[in-house]
Amino acid sequence: NLLPSDFILEQNYPNPFNPTTKIRYSIPEYSFVTLKVFNLLGEEVERLVNSEQSAGVYVATFDATSLSSGTYFYTLQTENASFTKKMILVR
Repeated sequence: NLLPSDFILEQNYPNPFNPTTKIRYSIPEYSFVTLKVFNLLGEEVERLVNSEQSAGVYVATFDATSLSSGTYFYTLQTENASFTKKMILVR
């Protein structure tokens, strides 16, 4: 049960995915965390996390059942870090 020493946003798994995928991230300190998914136009399509969280490792599930095939981006943001990664939805 070691606490993470850095902010980490991992690549979603599986990728490409249909229709669900898991996004794993780590935060080393108590923080207000948002994890959002955006389309290619930069429009927010879903907010997976929007809360205060203790240091630890977390997994969020993204269900894209109502979305069309394509490339999406997900962003992890805290007071001290911001990361973005790309994922592909294939129908």
